[in-house]
Amino acid sequence: MTTRQYKILLEDEYFLIAEKESGFLTIPDRYRPDIPNLYQSLKLDYGDIYIVHRLDKGTSGLVCFAKTREVHRVLNLQFEQRKPLKKYYAIVKGTPFIMEGTINAGLAPNKVGGMHIDLKRGKPSITDYKVIESFRNFSLIEATILTGRTHQIRVHLKHLGYPLAVDEAYTQKEVLYLSEIKRKKFNLKKNTEERPLISRIPLHAYYLSFMHPVTNHKITVESNLPKDMKALLNQLRKWDRK
Repeated sequence: MTTRQYKILLEDEYFLIAEKESGFLTIPDRYRPDIPNLYQSLKLDYGDIYIVHRLDKGTSGLVCFAKTREVHRVLNLQFEQRKPLKKYYAIVKGTPFIMEGTINAGLAPNKVGGMHIDLKRGKPSITDYKVIESFRNFSLIEATILTGRTHQIRVHLKHLGYPLAVDEAYTQKEVLYLSEIKRKKFNLKKNTEERPLISRIPLHAYYLSFMHPVTNHKITVESNLPKDMKALLNQLRKWDRK
């Protein structure tokens, strides 16, 4: 029996907010529709369900779905007009000298299925960032996206000089080990293989705010950091303090 890779944080008769795990697709894969995904899972429980926005497979956190076509239309319009507020936590390599700012750099697809900075032909892409906590070699950053491009935060933070601590696609780094943080203070028992401290992109969509599609009241939902990102931060606080 497989464990559920999502939970519902807020729901009414018009929409729902789900929190998905890292590694779980939001929508079906184009080439492998049989791979488990959030949309198909919700469809089994709710029947008709409509995706309003999505997260990358590796990103955990909040995703909104509409329950009717009309609500889908209203929410889609809000997201197209960039009215909702979407905030993420990211753990990055390095410590920014400027503690907060805006990254305004156009994004375009690259030849290997990802994205890259293209200041001439790229689609307008804007990310506000703020350093929440900094260490010697890493930082916890809050990123607020004002546009919703594919891999926007990952590419923008790398462009700034502070890529995600783990990001196979953009830095060829698949995992992060405790030994990389403790360095000379790290000891491994004989005949023991070190296990990764984290093996996913440390990016979590923790905050979503928008106007209710029917009542027009403000809806705000927040999600706690997942266990693996919490564990990484705990180790950084212990071994990577400035």
